[in-house]
Amino acid sequence: MVKMLNPKNIHIADYNYDLPDERIAKFPLAKRDASKLLIYRQGKVSEDVFTSLPQYLPKGALMVFNNTKVIQARLHFRKRPPSGAGGLGALIEVFCLEPAVPNDYQLNFSQKGRVQWYCLVGNLKKWKEGALLREIEMPDGEKVTLACERKGIHGTSHLIEFTWGGNYTWAELLDAVGELPIPPYLNRETQESDKTTYQTVYSKIKGSVAAPTAGLHFTERVLNALDAAGIDREELTLHVGAGTFKPVKSEEIGGHDMHTEHIAVRRQTIEKLIAHGGEAIAVGTTSVRTLESLYYMGILAAQGAEELHVPQWMPYETLNPQPSTLKSLQSLLSYMDKHHLDVLHSSTQIIIAPGYEYHIVKQMVTNFHQPQSTLLLLVSAFLKGDWKKVYDYALSHDFRFLSYGDSSLLIP
Repeated sequence: MVKMLNPKNIHIADYNYDLPDERIAKFPLAKRDASKLLIYRQGKVSEDVFTSLPQYLPKGALMVFNNTKVIQARLHFRKRPPSGAGGLGALIEVFCLEPAVPNDYQLNFSQKGRVQWYCLVGNLKKWKEGALLREIEMPDGEKVTLACERKGIHGTSHLIEFTWGGNYTWAELLDAVGELPIPPYLNRETQESDKTTYQTVYSKIKGSVAAPTAGLHFTERVLNALDAAGIDREELTLHVGAGTFKPVKSEEIGGHDMHTEHIAVRRQTIEKLIAHGGEAIAVGTTSVRTLESLYYMGILAAQGAEELHVPQWMPYETLNPQPSTLKSLQSLLSYMDKHHLDVLHSSTQIIIAPGYEYHIVKQMVTNFHQPQSTLLLLVSAFLKGDWKKVYDYALSHDFRFLSYGDSSLLIP
């Protein structure tokens, strides 16, 4: 038996390109679907506008979207100044990453009075001890005091307990006091307009701290055109973590730890994938990671595993011959039957890099990603190393880059 190529020795410096700051889209276009669309098809590159997307897709294909919704995860508190000192206290930023108690997203958002989250803390040196307090005026005019207290350290994040009075849920508190966490590379403050433009039109399930940005181009007009073109649509959920912006600091990617992302996939989605021969068009890298993780979750299920978490390097350590995609998806359905599940909740740390063999994703809609990022590795793996042709074309033809930038359709 032969192991797949292990990508741990890949040098991230080989996935670099010059991205001038003026090419980073700081704001979205006035019309989402007016963005440019680069089409890479079997080595050839052309361009169109995003509204033309349906005409490039095979009729009857299955297109999969990530319906996660970005939460207003960034909170600011003032540390009370020492007694007798004038002025404002130090500004402390608390960035909510993922729920701890309860650890289920929906259950956590519905809690009243107390929750715990794993968070990043800015200006930590100014917060030695004690609780931070912030008075909030809710939309109904009632004033609520939100308290924030450190309870421990969890890896690179802090376990933070939030407590408050009144008959309000944690979701309502976040909506009232939180800020939408736009990407750090935009180098600007969040604006009111971002609350709309930094969400997909089909976002439903709260939990992400970053948008699945390939989906930002879709409008009801484009979705209706997909339906009219005979494209089958399905949704799943992957909550995007702040780790999506985590730079690769190690020389080789074997030294990079991928962040864990939580997914939820309905039984009908897996059944739909099987009906389509185990093949799909993925909207965005988050959908890609979820769909490809399903294949490995099926392998784990067939092996009798109770937990279906996909470790970072599992795809490169699985011995050949591997099960077919359909067999793996059927194993996943059997697992759901055994556990009486209508929705599969699990997590993944999968890293998709050159050497990876795609199982489910046959075409991909995605934006243009940062140099030396794991997302660029994912694209390179999909295009069998031909990513430079795509990026050279985009740079020389005035495409806009990153979250609010233009789009591409990749067909290997």
